[in-house]
Amino acid sequence: MSEAVTIAIVDDHKSTRELIADLVRDESRFECVGLFPDFDAAIKGLPNLKPSIVLMDINLPGKNGIECVQELKPLMPDTDFVILTAYDQTDYIFKALSSGAVGYLLKRSIVSELIPSLEEVAAGGSPMDSDIARKVVQSFTRGGNETSQSDEFSTLSGREMEVLSRLARGRLCKEIADELDISVNTVNTYLRRIYEKLQVHSRAEAVAKFTGIE
Repeated sequence: MSEAVTIAIVDDHKSTRELIADLVRDESRFECVGLFPDFDAAIKGLPNLKPSIVLMDINLPGKNGIECVQELKPLMPDTDFVILTAYDQTDYIFKALSSGAVGYLLKRSIVSELIPSLEEVAAGGSPMDSDIARKVVQSFTRGGNETSQSDEFSTLSGREMEVLSRLARGRLCKEIADELDISVNTVNTYLRRIYEKLQVHSRAEAVAKFTGIE
């Protein structure tokens, strides 16, 4: 049996922490290793635990979850941080993703989307609620330096462009895999190649470049 993927949760609401923990504990592949109510507790406890994935609420007492990710990511470079929040404002989204988070999920989708999203992160992907992905796409205007951007995109293969175009339309990795009749792992391999070729580090940055030339 493969080693469990360790999960830690940072949220100031006890009921939410326990709900997420229960969802995680119901899956044998995942192991909940820590629950933290605020920034101070997370900063103190998480670097020692070094979980595979941290689910981070934005609205924490004191310093917020985005600031928490910014401070923790350099100390925990191998840990993936996923923002889990009630907020879907565009400014929150980009601040969260630029802080080092690999995904952004809404709490209203927690019951149905949490486990598939954790599986996607564990496979090397970047989960994002479909409503959030649409906001990311809509927030960018077309235009800009089209020549230099087009030069960057000329390095992508046809298949990589297919994956990226679907990513920009808000598709999840599993949906892309189904549409292209490939595995989720293959989709994630394409995404890593896309990120490398475009010199970006997140789904949001890749979509930003794509929507500037499409």
